[in-house]
Amino acid sequence: MQHQVSFPSIERHSCLSFSTLEQSACLLIIFLQVRLFWFFCVTLTLVSGKTFPTLDPRTGNVIAHVAEGDSEDINRAVSAARKAFDEGPWPKMTAYERSRVLFRFADLVEKHNDEIATLETWDNGKPFEQAAKTEVPMIVRFFRYYAGFADKIHGLTVPADGEYHVQTLHEPIGVAGQIIPWNFPLLMFAWKVAPALACGNTVVLKTAEQTPLSALYVATLLQEAGLPPGVLNVVSGFGPTAGAALCSHMEVNKVAFTGSTDTGKKVLELAAKSNLKTVTLELGGKSPFIVCEDADVDKAVELAHFALFFNMGQCCCSGSRTFVHERVYDEFIEKAKARAEKRIVGDPFKGGVEQGPQIDSDQFEKILRYIDYGIKSGATLETGGGRLGTNGFYIKPTVFSNVKDDMPIAQDEIFGPVQSILKYKDLDEVIRRANTTRYGLAAGVFTQNIDTANTLTRALRVGSVWINCFDVFDAAIPFGGYKMSGHGREKGIYGLSNYLQVKAVVTPLKNPAWL
Repeated sequence: MQHQVSFPSIERHSCLSFSTLEQSACLLIIFLQVRLFWFFCVTLTLVSGKTFPTLDPRTGNVIAHVAEGDSEDINRAVSAARKAFDEGPWPKMTAYERSRVLFRFADLVEKHNDEIATLETWDNGKPFEQAAKTEVPMIVRFFRYYAGFADKIHGLTVPADGEYHVQTLHEPIGVAGQIIPWNFPLLMFAWKVAPALACGNTVVLKTAEQTPLSALYVATLLQEAGLPPGVLNVVSGFGPTAGAALCSHMEVNKVAFTGSTDTGKKVLELAAKSNLKTVTLELGGKSPFIVCEDADVDKAVELAHFALFFNMGQCCCSGSRTFVHERVYDEFIEKAKARAEKRIVGDPFKGGVEQGPQIDSDQFEKILRYIDYGIKSGATLETGGGRLGTNGFYIKPTVFSNVKDDMPIAQDEIFGPVQSILKYKDLDEVIRRANTTRYGLAAGVFTQNIDTANTLTRALRVGSVWINCFDVFDAAIPFGGYKMSGHGREKGIYGLSNYLQVKAVVTPLKNPAWL
C-alpha cells in the first residue's frame, strides 16, 4: 500500500474542559498524535514537498501539517494501482480471500471505534457521539456488507438463437479514482472503497483537503488487515491539482466523486476529455420536506428539525425546503422556532451536544451570507441568524418563515443550519413547487395517509423518498440523485455495478443435445 502522506509536524492539542468524554477524547488525541506520527512519517514522501494545514473547526487552530499531493504524486499513485491490478494478487485471488481481508478490516475498525471517531470529530467538528455511536459502526456495516458480496459476483448463462453457448462475465473495471468530501469523510470512504475492493479493483483515493486525517488513518488498518501493496493509494491534496490530475489520468478507468454540482461538472468534463472513463457523481441537493395537513405537528417538527440540522446542516440531502400545509403552518412555525432555540450547540466532544462548528471559515462565511440574503429578500427571521460565541465556526440554529420559491435561501444549497419554511395549499401545488429545482437528490414526506404518501412518492423527481422518516442510510439501500444531483447509485447491490464491466463470451456448439 502506498500512502501518499507525511506528517512533518503535529501540534499539541489542549482540552480545556473536564467532562469524562472530553478527558477520554484528550487521551485518544494524544495517543493518535503518536500513532499518526509513527504510521505516516515512515512512509513515502510526496514529490511536491509541499504541505498544508488541517484545522480544528472548534478553534481554527492547526491540528497537523499534511503533505500536499500534486499531479506527479497522482501519477505515482496511479502507477502503483495499475501495477497492483495488472500484476498483483488482488484481482487474481479468490473472491473468498478478498472477502476475508475486508471482514478483517471491519473487525479492526470496530476495535478502534473510539479513536477513529475522535479523529473524525477533531478534524471535522461533528459531535463525537454521532461519530462514535452511528457513523463508525455504519462503516463497519458497509464493509461487512460488501465483504459478503465479494464471492457472490457472477455473470449469467444466456440463451441465444442458434447453436452457441453464451455467457457473461462480470469483471473488475481496473483502477478506480475516488474523490471524497469533507462532510462525511469516513462514510464516503466506505461507500466508495468497499464496493470497489469487493469487485477486485485497485483504488486511488483523494481526500478532501479540509478532512484528510481519518481516511489516512483507517487506510493503515486495511494494510494491517492484509490488503496487498498498491491496492489502495491515498493522496491528500487539492481539487484543482490532485483532483484534476486524477480525473484526467489516462490510466484511471473509472472516477467516483461526491461533492458540489459545479465541481461534478468539471469532473465529468475532465473524464470525457481524457479517456472517456466512466463516472459516478453524487452531487448537491435542495431536498423538500413536505408536511401534510394531517400531520402530527409535534412529530413533524422534530423530524423536519433533524432533516435539516443533522450534521450542522452539512448534508447533501438535508431537508432544506420545509413545505408545510397552510392548515398547520402557523403552529408548525411556532414549534419549529422553539425546537431550534433548544438545540444544544457547542464543543462536539461534550456529551449531549447536538451541533458542533461548521467545517471552516469559508463555509462559515458562506452560511452567514445566505442568512443575510434571506433577511434582505423579505423572509422572516424567526430565530438565530448569526455567529455563536467568538471562537471557532459556530452558527446559531436559524429558522426563516414566509420563504418564497424565488429567494436564494429556497433555491441554493446553503449547506448549513438554516431552515427555510414555505407554505402550500394542496398536493398539486406542492408537487409542482418541490420539483421546480435543478436538484433531485432526496425528499421527505410526513403524512398519516397512505394514498397521499403513494401520490408524492411517485410524483417527486428525486432518488430517495423517506416517508415519516429521514436520512435512513442502510448499507443495502441505494442512494443517488436525479437531474443535477448526479449520475449512478451508491450502496446496495446497485453500488457494485459502478465497479464492474460486462463481457459477453460466445462459443459455437457442435451437435448440441439441447439449446
